[in-house]
Amino acid sequence: MTGPHHPSPAPAGGRVTGPHGRSADPAGGVIEVRRAGPRTTVQDLGRPGWAHLGVPRSGALDPAALALANRLVGNPADTAGLELTLGGCELRLTRAGTVAVTGADVDVRVDRRPGDVGRPLAVPAGAVLRIGPPRHGLRNWLAVDGGIAVDPVLGSRSTDTLSGLGPPPVRDGDRLPLGPPAGPPAPVDFTVGRPVPQELWLPLRPGPRADWFTAEAIALLLGTAYTVSPVSDRVGARLVGAALPRVVAGELPSEGVVLGAVQVPADGQPLIFLADHPTTGGYPVIGVLDDVTGLAQARPGTTVRFHGPQR
Repeated sequence: MTGPHHPSPAPAGGRVTGPHGRSADPAGGVIEVRRAGPRTTVQDLGRPGWAHLGVPRSGALDPAALALANRLVGNPADTAGLELTLGGCELRLTRAGTVAVTGADVDVRVDRRPGDVGRPLAVPAGAVLRIGPPRHGLRNWLAVDGGIAVDPVLGSRSTDTLSGLGPPPVRDGDRLPLGPPAGPPAPVDFTVGRPVPQELWLPLRPGPRADWFTAEAIALLLGTAYTVSPVSDRVGARLVGAALPRVVAGELPSEGVVLGAVQVPADGQPLIFLADHPTTGGYPVIGVLDDVTGLAQARPGTTVRFHGPQR
């Protein structure tokens, strides 16, 4: 199976250089990473179709936010951009270009000129783009016309933080190649951002091992509040709250798991699998979420409540 179409990489291939060297710019120019921020990765819409080989989809935690950023700068929706966690990023383009930032509410500046989230911004060659920390929420997505042209792996340029497939996480001093612009920026003045709720309500369907848990466990899961743990990442959102007692206490052989699976480790605290989740797991899955997008902006301490699919 082949992955989705992506723009061809710039002639220089993947990451141009790390912080200890420089090379000639590829034809499309580069992004010089002056400050990477706490956790920045290259992401596109992922690499579906490889789970049978142990490779998860990966990709942007909010695919619609990345697709919007790409449309704003004239890219195809599946072009690679950057996913920023907690902002604090400074980038310099070696060629003039158009950028767009979507996701959390942040300060955006091109040199001293302020910009807006959700609008295309013209960046002159050599100008510094600064993206501050989010006021609310957790993540932003940055698109540049032409896209990040690192080498694709299995049809995708996404960083998979669990397996290590794709480019490594972005670091200070990196020079990321850009592809040639695909089209003009979108003629828009305003886009409506997705609000970041203080409390997430997540529709839950029964999982393949729901019968391993007591009726009390199901009632606790659907009737009490959990909070997002600080020990959460692109692999999964760990929750803290009422422990879920089991009927079956034995070991479970590893079996397939999917995006949105709610797995319950030995401590009884639920764990929701996100984009970089493993494709198999050895703890029982009590339920499955059809949509985990809201968790992309869930900071530690955010309240999470589950409900049945008919709520």
